Amino acid sequence: MSWKEKKAGGAVDPMLEEALVNFRQSLHAWSDAAYSRPRPVQSQRARGSWRPAMAWALGCILVTAAFSGGVYEHHERALAARRALDAAAAQARQLQSQKRAELSDEDLLATVDSDVSRTVPAAMEPLAQLMVGEDQDQ
Repeated sequence: MSWKEKKAGGAVDPMLEEALVNFRQSLHAWSDAAYSRPRPVQSQRARGSWRPAMAWALGCILVTAAFSGGVYEHHERALAARRALDAAAAQARQLQSQKRAELSDEDLLATVDSDVSRTVPAAMEPLAQLMVGEDQDQ
């Protein structure tokens, strides 16, 4: 049972019926017009304040990475040079210890004796050099 039939006597006022039909048609026309009208696309412009900040941040990261890479490379080269010097010193010590091992005790004493002994006392050395110079002239 509709609202029309609930009315007393089952009769519906023709003016009310016409007003409701007109209202319904105007409502449908309005909604069709509202949905079919062209709508401009509203682009929401993003604020560009983050882009320069991001560019600066990435630039700083790039400069820092380049600088730290240079510092790291310099440090590695210094370590390699230090290792090379240490290896050369170790090799020199090894050669020296091999030479000492090769010399016998008597050879070692003879070497020390020849290094320490002097043919002329220190005070007489200038005079001895003059004498050696005269012997070579003759």
